[in-house]
Amino acid sequence: MGERATTILSAVCIFLVTCCAWGQNAAEPNSATTGDGPVEIARFQNDYSTARLQSTLLDGKAGIAVIFEGTDDMHYYAKAQTATGGPGFELQVKPSSSVFGFGPAIFPKWHIFVDSTDTRIEVYSGNFVVFLPIETTKAPTKTATIDKGDVEVKITGAVCTSMICIVPDVTTLRTSIDLSQSLSWEKNTLELPTDADEAETARVPAYSVWVALGLALLAGLALNIMPCVWPILPIIVMRIIGQAKENKRTSVTMGLAFCIGILLFFACLAGTNIILQSFYDKTLSWGDHLRNPVIVTALALLMIVMALFMFGVFTITVPSSIAGKSGSGKGHAGSVAMGFLAAVLSTPCSFGILTVAFVWAQGQSLPLGTLAIMVIGIGMAVPYAILTSMPGLLNRLPKAGRWMELFKQSLGFVLLIIAVKLIKAVPDVNKVNVLYFAVVLSFCVWMWSTWVGYGAKLSRKLSVRGIAVVVVILAFRFFFAPELVDWQEYKADLVSTAKLDEKPVLIKFTADWCTNCEVVDKFVYQRKDIARLIEKKGVLAIKGDTTDKNQPATLALKNVYNEPGVPITILFLPGQKEPIRLRKLFFADELAELLEELPDK
Repeated sequence: MGERATTILSAVCIFLVTCCAWGQNAAEPNSATTGDGPVEIARFQNDYSTARLQSTLLDGKAGIAVIFEGTDDMHYYAKAQTATGGPGFELQVKPSSSVFGFGPAIFPKWHIFVDSTDTRIEVYSGNFVVFLPIETTKAPTKTATIDKGDVEVKITGAVCTSMICIVPDVTTLRTSIDLSQSLSWEKNTLELPTDADEAETARVPAYSVWVALGLALLAGLALNIMPCVWPILPIIVMRIIGQAKENKRTSVTMGLAFCIGILLFFACLAGTNIILQSFYDKTLSWGDHLRNPVIVTALALLMIVMALFMFGVFTITVPSSIAGKSGSGKGHAGSVAMGFLAAVLSTPCSFGILTVAFVWAQGQSLPLGTLAIMVIGIGMAVPYAILTSMPGLLNRLPKAGRWMELFKQSLGFVLLIIAVKLIKAVPDVNKVNVLYFAVVLSFCVWMWSTWVGYGAKLSRKLSVRGIAVVVVILAFRFFFAPELVDWQEYKADLVSTAKLDEKPVLIKFTADWCTNCEVVDKFVYQRKDIARLIEKKGVLAIKGDTTDKNQPATLALKNVYNEPGVPITILFLPGQKEPIRLRKLFFADELAELLEELPDK
């Protein structure tokens, strides 16, 4: 059992590192070609910041204005020496071009921001402009110059609000400029900092490394009171009470194994940070793993399954790894796994507390930053190490009884609230599918635990639990299948234009409350051959959403197509006045035959 738990734990660790790295190195969401509209750099709740480029003149000097717009609470650090995290976390704007050379960026006057610790820091926030002066043009020959060219501007630095700090990926803006038209460019002005302003520069207290590590230790201690950790507290308490009956050596070693599990999670985070900084020149922000839809979905489902455990739907019975009999060592792998799980469950609730610690850690050298991250894990593990190494404390713990069962069941409801919070972070296209799958998963967990008793025959256990696993796998494939058809929103003029152009049009009328519509989606439009034919034949695929009575598709379904309800698919074929109406649930073969007769686009 110990080897199995260790193998599973290693796989989870590798999965976490891979997902974090994948999320960091996906296609750059903040990379865009601008000139028309702003690009969002960061957003948290109602606060945001965007940037765009504009050719401009400043005091007769040609250049590019980087125009920042956003809410007043979201700010950038103006000074390296006062930025949380130190040098590298202040706002930096770096232009590059194969045609133009630029002088140093000219920043506006900063203002003082007072954070929650009453520290005064110089920041830029709200709407402000950074000017990039063009100093030279790079001539292809000695007698010719180039006035037109592309420019790339990279924006880096921490972005913070009163509550959190975010360390985003590099935001890259691109634009094209024509220097020969500079006389017609818009003139700009900047309020620059004066010598008096520089003399009054705020100073953040110069905390020593030991003070910073002490704060990291406190942040780790705070993780033990996070609501997300509560679900496994009853298990931990019961385990510790049980250990009090064993000899001291067993109690200590089991407690240390639990602490090692906590540290292993933070070692995964530290290792991911080392890989990203060393090989990809990127940083790992606290909460990056929670920006990955796969991890968020998995954590939400885990919370739901743990809630079922709290309600007594199933029990965890792995005596060889949990009980730790007589110091035999069999329970240590289970303790490591339990500690790892405790650290994982703390992450959705600890964003605000640990963000600053992570920002500081990544502004230091890799060895010091890694140490700071591990100190957070030590802070979380310390209470358990103390509790299990002092038998006198164990004897003072309240005895197990009905209070513990009621406490455990109450935490099940807390866990469901946390699961809902996590599902809010799932992309909209998958939110409903996650809920559907959660219901099926809950049913299968109940089936696994209650349909067979402890003394049931092995063949019955294998058949019932095998069916439960198969149902979960099929449900996963059913609810999380990717959308294969590129649906367009219903617009009457879009349909009319396509019909005039002799283009085939397929309108799928559906509604969120319609169960049969889901059946049509899964058994017709999730078929690869149907999706391939729609693409191959150049069919305009339109989704007519009739969820609300006042939506355009709802009115068209009733007044234009005279149909009483959904689901229904209406297919307009070139050269035919009347459309073909498909009202059945399973009409994929019929639709495929109709589409096959159309010429390829």
